[in-house]
Amino acid sequence: MSAPVAIPETDILKPRWDKYGPHPYDQPDDGWDSAHEIDHVIPTHCCYCGMQCGMNLLVEKNRVVGMEPREDFPVNLGKLCPKGVTAYLQVHHPDRLTHPLIKENGAFRPASWEEALDLIERKFKEIQAKHGKDAVAVTGGASLTTERAYLIGKFARLGIGTKFVDYNGRLCMVAAAGANMKAFGVDRVASPWSDIPLSDVILCAGINVAECFPIQTRYLWEAKDKGAKLIVVDPRKTATARVADLHLQIRSGTDIALTNAILRILIEENLVNPAFIAERTNDYEAAVAAAMEVTVEDAATLCGVKADDIRRAALWYGHAKNAMVLHARGIEHHSKGVHNVLSYINLVLATGQIGRPGAGYGTVTGQGNGQGGREHGQKAEQLPGQRSITDPAAREHVAKVWGCSPDDLPGPGVSIYEQVDKILEGEIHGLISFCNNVAVSLPNQNRVRKAYTDLDFYVNVDFFLSETGRYADVVLPCAVWAEDEGTITNGEGRVIKINKAVDPPGEAKTDWAIMAAVAKRMGTERYFPFNEPREIFDELRKASAGGKADYAGITYEKIEANNGIFWPCPTEDHPGTPRLFEESFYHPDGRAVFHGIRYQTANEIPDAEYPFLLTTGRVVYHFLSGNQTRRIGFLRDQCPEPYVEMHPSSAKTLGIANSDLVWVSSRRGEIQLPARVVNTIRPDTLFIPYHWGDRQSVNLLTNDTLDPYAKIPEFKACAARVSRTQGGPCEGILAPDVSVGVLNATPETTGDPAKPDGGAS
Repeated sequence: MSAPVAIPETDILKPRWDKYGPHPYDQPDDGWDSAHEIDHVIPTHCCYCGMQCGMNLLVEKNRVVGMEPREDFPVNLGKLCPKGVTAYLQVHHPDRLTHPLIKENGAFRPASWEEALDLIERKFKEIQAKHGKDAVAVTGGASLTTERAYLIGKFARLGIGTKFVDYNGRLCMVAAAGANMKAFGVDRVASPWSDIPLSDVILCAGINVAECFPIQTRYLWEAKDKGAKLIVVDPRKTATARVADLHLQIRSGTDIALTNAILRILIEENLVNPAFIAERTNDYEAAVAAAMEVTVEDAATLCGVKADDIRRAALWYGHAKNAMVLHARGIEHHSKGVHNVLSYINLVLATGQIGRPGAGYGTVTGQGNGQGGREHGQKAEQLPGQRSITDPAAREHVAKVWGCSPDDLPGPGVSIYEQVDKILEGEIHGLISFCNNVAVSLPNQNRVRKAYTDLDFYVNVDFFLSETGRYADVVLPCAVWAEDEGTITNGEGRVIKINKAVDPPGEAKTDWAIMAAVAKRMGTERYFPFNEPREIFDELRKASAGGKADYAGITYEKIEANNGIFWPCPTEDHPGTPRLFEESFYHPDGRAVFHGIRYQTANEIPDAEYPFLLTTGRVVYHFLSGNQTRRIGFLRDQCPEPYVEMHPSSAKTLGIANSDLVWVSSRRGEIQLPARVVNTIRPDTLFIPYHWGDRQSVNLLTNDTLDPYAKIPEFKACAARVSRTQGGPCEGILAPDVSVGVLNATPETTGDPAKPDGGAS
């Protein structure tokens, strides 16, 4: 093996970063036993995943001193996961950024806002004067409120004048978004979570509910208590899979073989719904043609499961009166993520299991505002209301709301990972980012870190100094969720309200105020006349009116009076839409669209040199890049470092014992981690959680091949090897032979009328 790719010097943790953490915050600074006189109880929601559980923040003298779960919010009914229980500890964490920072001689020093803004103005104007408007890029985040996500799109296009804007939700939900747009004509979960307990069969594909969305587990248990069957598709026997009635422990990346086999069985057993297909769908024949190319036995070989288990899953799902499909990143984080999702949607449409209580479909949102954050314009190709930036009518509508000419709006940009390409190619020279941590979360990290080193000027806006923030020339301190108000759209499409509990510390400002301050320096302040988030939301309502994600009829008061409002909600007297597709879909003819999806392999297939399939994911105690949760003492104590899961048979062959330090390598890099030898993973598979940075980042190994439609990276499948010594071979381990004739052909689809962009991202 060649020598590992060197990690840039700026990534090595040195004393100059120590003051910014992450430091574990074990308890509030006045201890657990302090007596408090609570002067405010602020109802709000958790800052983490798309469940958006309700909680009350307990405030004493402008400090959050505690929390309690909200019994009145229907999603969690007084329950919280370990992250939710400790979320409030980040508000007054000693690592909080409280003043602007400017880098000099490789280290940060405090600066005034005036000095920081002066430098930003000068550098951005110099870059744009020399290289053009698009030489400065903007990136956002899917945990920001919808107001701030909306404003990022406007800030990039009118405040900075660049086409290059995208967000870290590109690493999360966009494969599902693309498939939903292709199949249904709109991007939103079809059913509220309250429909789950009404199902007779629930098929969970690539989703570990118990660890990633713990509060959603109660919906599964309610269904099981009523007799429902739970089918889990996952290469690991997760906490969710252990309570399933049937676990299909497939090889990561073989979902299309599985779903085509299930569809074939449904067809052959007459378990499809001919009336629904005829009256409410198009292109069924394309899906049938693709499915009939796969025998159940071939699919079983490809997936590494028993053919009888595939038949059992198909018969359970096909005979169910009400069935539901739920999925998450396990099927979406692939270079064929959109096709994976479409193949599951084919099952839903073939059986007509959608648009009624207990019969539905949905992707479970990873980031707090993964839904709202991808609806209103911070995506590269999008304008507010899920409108396309290339649609002349959409451009005219939004330009009228914004008070500009449609010609003032740039065209589409590129995804957040493709911005890395543009930096390395010399097209992007400057960048301002809001609350994302790409130096942990993007794949092929050595390439990413090289790009961020190459930037002429980088501004990082965040409330903690992240691994990405270390590359910045200027760091601007922003507020956390408890220090601002605004809306979030949770994973079921329910628009809820975040309420301000306390003021930001020191000189930290809200993201929207920071955008306005930078825009003023760029001479575009006329587009940002806002004094409070309510004013931003009212403009968003107008900008989204008539779009697919229509918020026109939603107000702050209406949200709080009803514990949230489901969009679309076109008028103030409209009650909202908890369940979609009861009568029609969102394509012009009102019909859903089948897609003929042929089996496709992952971009990298294990071989003799790299014999394992490496996959990644979450653990219950951490969130995304870990920039928040690695600072909470309790959470860090429960899971202090990453590890590599491997099966006992593989470990025995390699002479590896539990807790041994081992080297895991791919064609992109190499990291050293302790081995966790477990019988809950396939022998041909490795698993590493992704919440750590620097030399513990699994994304040093992951593949940066992108889905051609959604531009989501292939986090869930790459060829890897493991050994006790650095660069050592995996002797005795051979890659499985999964080639089955035509089934390993070049990726393609049949009968897919959608264009490659197709709103997929």
